[in-house]
Amino acid sequence: MKNSTDMSRTQRVLLIDRDGTICQEPSDEQVDSLEKLKFVPGVIGALSFLRRHTDFRFVMVSNQDGLGTPSFPEDTFWPVQNFILDTLKGEGVEFDDIKIDRHFPEENAPTRKPGTGMLTEYMNNAEYDLADSYVIGDRDSDAQLAENLGCKALILGRDGMTWEKITELIFAGERKAELRRITRETDVYVKLDLDGSGKTDIQTGIGFFDHMLDQIGRHGMIDLTVKTKGDLNVDEHHTIEDTGIVLGECSRKALGDKRGIERYGFCLPMDDCLCQVALDFGGRPWLVWDAEFKREKIGDFPTEMFFHFFKSLSDSAQINLNIKAEGENEHHKIEGIFKAFARSLRMAVRRDIHHFQLPSTKGQL
Repeated sequence: MKNSTDMSRTQRVLLIDRDGTICQEPSDEQVDSLEKLKFVPGVIGALSFLRRHTDFRFVMVSNQDGLGTPSFPEDTFWPVQNFILDTLKGEGVEFDDIKIDRHFPEENAPTRKPGTGMLTEYMNNAEYDLADSYVIGDRDSDAQLAENLGCKALILGRDGMTWEKITELIFAGERKAELRRITRETDVYVKLDLDGSGKTDIQTGIGFFDHMLDQIGRHGMIDLTVKTKGDLNVDEHHTIEDTGIVLGECSRKALGDKRGIERYGFCLPMDDCLCQVALDFGGRPWLVWDAEFKREKIGDFPTEMFFHFFKSLSDSAQINLNIKAEGENEHHKIEGIFKAFARSLRMAVRRDIHHFQLPSTKGQL
């Protein structure tokens, strides 16, 4: 194990659960023999990458119910534990510390997760930056441990979380942002997570607009909250325009330095319509719009504002958008555009941590 006293700056920590996170948990919830040991898919490669490419301290934190009792003797636990450690060590993964709690759930000991008793040396210690550290687990108790410590939580299986996604978030950082913009005409709040699972909470006061923004979140796999209060007693213009501005600014903020992103992004059919959205996060705003609408409104959304929304978004996000749509059904046409935009966005913001470079020959985007 590595010596934490050699740290020259504030140390970040990965607090990693064992059963269910490193190794699969069998039906009886006891990994007490080598025959029952199976590693979670992707875990060895993920831990090896993080060990090589980050400076986190690795700490195993595990509840082992009643270890050392007749029902769970020591000599059934340590061969499995040592095999796990030796296998990981062979791939360059060594733990700096190991914390094992031996109490039964009903004993409610302070050392048992989500209690923090095993981790007092990391708490209120200037050497450790818990706010920028993670608990990695598979249960609600792991998420609660993170909250109790003031850490961030990454829970396997929750909202599609995998070891691949965990590796990306820890190595390259989370891509979240929230902004609020208040003028005499509107009050717009946007919060988004580019690495989310498509959860949305949209309230703009314009029903069809809510439906379209929901498409961006769900088809772009972006967690998206939009709360807009506008002067709808005048008309819809300010509400739609200002929402586009704040959504664009928030997207640009969440992307950060753009290293590792695909940068470019989709065309899709929707019944009678064919919709195409090409996108470039190149830092130069531009909008090409090739879509005509015969109706004045779709739902409660003026069709003239579709162009204006994407123009506002393109300018504030500093993206190049090329949008085309053909077809007869006006509803299908605009919904197809929003879905294609969402898919294009999802494609363009995808990151490759194994080629973590800026996708530009100029050196900046």
